[in-house]
Amino acid sequence: MHKGLALFFSYIGHPLLALFYMLVLMMACNPFAFGISNLAEPKAVVLLVSVFAITFLIPGFGVALMKPLGLIKSLHLDDKQDRTGPYIITGVFYLWLVKNLFTLGAMPTLFVQFALGATISLFLSFFINIFLKVSAHAAGMGGFVTMLLITLFQFPDATLGIPVSNGTILLRFDVILAMGILFAGLVGTARLALKAHTTTELYIGYGVGCISILIGQALV
Repeated sequence: MHKGLALFFSYIGHPLLALFYMLVLMMACNPFAFGISNLAEPKAVVLLVSVFAITFLIPGFGVALMKPLGLIKSLHLDDKQDRTGPYIITGVFYLWLVKNLFTLGAMPTLFVQFALGATISLFLSFFINIFLKVSAHAAGMGGFVTMLLITLFQFPDATLGIPVSNGTILLRFDVILAMGILFAGLVGTARLALKAHTTTELYIGYGVGCISILIGQALV
């Protein structure tokens, strides 16, 4: 894979984006479960922006600040020792999100389960990182595919409407799952192409993401 393409998939497949991607899909497929009729509603926009900020934007900004402060060597976090602080910072915000989801009780149970699973994935990756380097990208993608699979099992008739010039194209969720698996594979290939991880580190990451989401579902 070309380096530019590998960087592209690494960026859009960032592990902190997996939960946000899932929220967008769930809201698009079943907006009424979130108390909205479409993604353009102010309530929907506020919810999406809030989750994006808590799960990606604010933690990402916090990690970025660690570089000029000399707390990490690189924003790419190639050294596993560099990942300790970012895991802790991100974990705190994910815990805050889960606490708010439980307290407010306004979100579908399935998304609460996914949010808890994503949080477990962060802390499990943090623990494994003490002993060996694990691919956070693979963990995010493993969790993402598992979330898609669980959603398909619970809502086998779910479809995603894609507006086009002459109407709407309905995309079945099993097709979305297949696309998600392909995306996860491309992200893993990109990490190998960039020599950021070994195959073993990717497999461990995929496993961590998958198991964590299943644990989150079992606990809620």
